[in-house]
Amino acid sequence: WCDKILELMDTVDEYIELPERDTDKPFLLAVEDVFSIPGRGTVATGRVEQGVVKKGDEVEILGRGKKPQKSVVTGIRMFNTDLPEGPAGYTVGVLCRGVERSSVMRGQV
Repeated sequence: WCDKILELMDTVDEYIELPERDTDKPFLLAVEDVFSIPGRGTVATGRVEQGVVKKGDEVEILGRGKKPQKSVVTGIRMFNTDLPEGPAGYTVGVLCRGVERSSVMRGQV
């Protein structure tokens, strides 16, 4: 019966088209949660709405009436796996260097 499940999944994959990813626009991540990793930095998690983020990219954190702040991405993770990049549509954690946990909050981009 395992073969039948795999066959069904193949059929579903053929039937359902992948959504178009808006990767040509500037990177935009809607922050859903924030936490700190001691000795590493602050991680902002959320869904990449558009664009692509890569390790080494300079990003700017905006919104919620806070002063914009710049940072460099030092890591990207999804489901406990390191990624070289996070394209539109992925839900990722972005490790930001030099950013205090208290200066980032849900709802920022």
